[in-house]
Amino acid sequence: MSTVVQNPHLASALHKSKTKLLPLIVLMFALAMLDRSNVGFVKTYLQTDAGIDAAAYALGAGIFFIGYALFEVPSNLILHKVGARLWLSRIMVSWGIVSIAMMFIRDTTSFYILRFLLGLTEAGFSPGVVLYLTYWFPNRFRSQAYGWYYLGVPIALMLGGPFTGWLLDMTPVMGLRNWQWMFLVQGVLTVAVGVFAFFWLVSRPEQAKWLTREEKQALADEFAQDAPQDAHAHAGKSVAATFKDATVWRFVAIYFSIQMSVYGVLFYLPSKLAELMGVKVGLQVGLVSAIPWLCTLLLLPVMTKLADKNRNWRHMAMAMLACAVAGIGLATQMHSVVTFVMAITLAIIGFIIVQPLFWNLPTQYLRGRSAAAGTALIGALGNLGGFVAPNLKNWAEQMFQNDYAGLLALSLVGVVGLILLATLRHKATPTVKMTKEYSHD
Repeated sequence: MSTVVQNPHLASALHKSKTKLLPLIVLMFALAMLDRSNVGFVKTYLQTDAGIDAAAYALGAGIFFIGYALFEVPSNLILHKVGARLWLSRIMVSWGIVSIAMMFIRDTTSFYILRFLLGLTEAGFSPGVVLYLTYWFPNRFRSQAYGWYYLGVPIALMLGGPFTGWLLDMTPVMGLRNWQWMFLVQGVLTVAVGVFAFFWLVSRPEQAKWLTREEKQALADEFAQDAPQDAHAHAGKSVAATFKDATVWRFVAIYFSIQMSVYGVLFYLPSKLAELMGVKVGLQVGLVSAIPWLCTLLLLPVMTKLADKNRNWRHMAMAMLACAVAGIGLATQMHSVVTFVMAITLAIIGFIIVQPLFWNLPTQYLRGRSAAAGTALIGALGNLGGFVAPNLKNWAEQMFQNDYAGLLALSLVGVVGLILLATLRHKATPTVKMTKEYSHD
């Protein structure tokens, strides 16, 4: 991690946790992003083969988040009780099976049902990982841990774009269409990784055989430093109190606006690039769509490292969300491939990097069972932005008869999120007190 740690046992524990857990977590999240967003690559194929029009596509793309929201909170509470090893693996295998079943889409109804079930089975994964990392990484190292986790997004869409494009370009075999092979291959990969995760993950540091007794104690001592430092911090006495907390609801609104930006772009980027390039969605579009994700991949660890070093998570998050707003807004004025990709790259850098920075705020504010319920609530209702985004985008484009009106609407929603971040009360962004034992470089 970027912070210099004078305690060698703590440094060793953090290094082991990072190398043992984060690569698999990144891969799991990469597959989650691929399985929830690959529908963007087959939009035109579904229109041709299953008769799914633009409005039905928007509803089906977004309906994922209805199922996702319904079971987010109970899923996170179960994870807190039974452990991440069992629960994250179960979630992954379940959604992988549904992802495979997406190859059987035949009409609008089957599209809706399978997208809903995909969200239902994936419910709890993202907030579950957010909660899981709070067990392993203390406050002053956590943005970097979340930054590594969110590398799964650019990795999925940088490598997944060309891979998906290749699957869509290959010669159909065994009587299956190319888009069916896409769902089958990516779903099988998800199931395989989910099974592997069951044997690899460790739920808590005290259960890790690869940590020494001294390393476990050093982590425990560091977590003791993260106890709420002021009277305003939410100690998490009950789930009901968490649901009534006004600051938690402000976090929900901020995360909702961020997700509106993410999925408003994600579901439509391949088809928009294909339109500007004058080609069908395939390998060529996949390669061009990888450019913004490559830039994000390079910048993500740098920005989270700076935020942890300076402990300015909220201000850095505001800067990144401003980039997202500006990039989406600028994209409405770009009518060539080069300028459009430049604007969307700025947007993607912003709305991806803002997320690990954002999550450091509620996970410092919430503790224990309250953290399990609170992060799930934020994730569940915030992710409903993924349902609203494609439908708002489609509505705006139909209302104003303009292909860019939808992006402009999403940009305005981002402005609301930026204002909420700027006015977030001080008690929701606690500072991390340092002891003499530790120092920053």
